[in-house]
Amino acid sequence: MDAGLRGHAIGGAQVSEKHCGFIVNADHATAADVDELIRHIQSTVKDQFGVDLEPEVHRVGEFL
Repeated sequence: MDAGLRGHAIGGAQVSEKHCGFIVNADHATAADVDELIRHIQSTVKDQFGVDLEPEVHRVGEFL
């Protein structure tokens, strides 16, 4: 499966070019950038493949 997100960035957060299972801080990413990118990845994969992805990270604090 390839969702075509390798290298995709939101703010300073980017899907790794080497391994698309990782998000990297490419340019001073904020927590909001990372959270938005995670949500975009989940939405894209759900739309393309019908798969619900669950992040391995545990969010602390309030996320809307």
